[in-house]
Amino acid sequence: MMDQMALKAIEGIAGAVRAPYQSITVNRLTPIIGAEVGGVDLSQPPSAEQLTEIRRAFLENHVLVFRDQLLTVEQHKAFGRLFGPLRALPVDSIDGDDPELVVVRANAQSRFAAGELWHTDGTADLEPSMGSMLYVKETPAIGTGGDTLFAAGCGRLFEGTPQQMHDSLGRLAELPDSTLIYCAHEYTLSNLRFAQAVEPANVDIAERLAEVTRWRSENRISLPSNMALEKRTNPFLRTGETSVKEKADERSDAQNTSQSAVFASLRAWKDKF
Repeated sequence: MMDQMALKAIEGIAGAVRAPYQSITVNRLTPIIGAEVGGVDLSQPPSAEQLTEIRRAFLENHVLVFRDQLLTVEQHKAFGRLFGPLRALPVDSIDGDDPELVVVRANAQSRFAAGELWHTDGTADLEPSMGSMLYVKETPAIGTGGDTLFAAGCGRLFEGTPQQMHDSLGRLAELPDSTLIYCAHEYTLSNLRFAQAVEPANVDIAERLAEVTRWRSENRISLPSNMALEKRTNPFLRTGETSVKEKADERSDAQNTSQSAVFASLRAWKDKF
């Protein structure tokens, strides 16, 4: 569970009174992170006041969404350069010859899992990048899960409650079994090791663990997954199974009387696994 210091910090962020914006509109998407920006056409150079307020909005909200923008590649890059030099990706050409551009395709044309390399970690640099930009042209009919659903696992509870996360996972689990899951991180192997600790007698988990272990030894990715496989091997989608509840009860030394309580017990265990 979240400690009191972290909770007070979040309450301070959520309750902060911010000065109004004059040249753009900024609507917060959550109390903690993310905002939608309007009143600006990114295909044209913004005014000095707009640029200043966009910078401020980014620093206050950390993630900005600009909807209904029609940009060329050069216009997209020109907007990025307003915040500093663009970072050349520290890998060989990914999709074409432009080292500043990654085209993300969620289909067979992609050389990598969707989103695998659209941003790279430069936090160890003496002068890290300010951020990353993603221009979405088409949202495919696939599941991504954000940082909610991972292959054989789920995200940590940085905000919200176990009940809210459990409800979100439940809604994702209602997607068709054929839904492909393109999560953003390669955590499958460690997640399956935890899943096996939860359900050591689950044959599907054992088979998937052996398969993914082999793939990772060959430097192959384990994604995408699919919803049918997740329902058989992801403990966070299996909180209604007797074997999962019994293990959660054992770990928490308590009788978890609801599936969300089982989820909370599993998530607390996974955090220290």
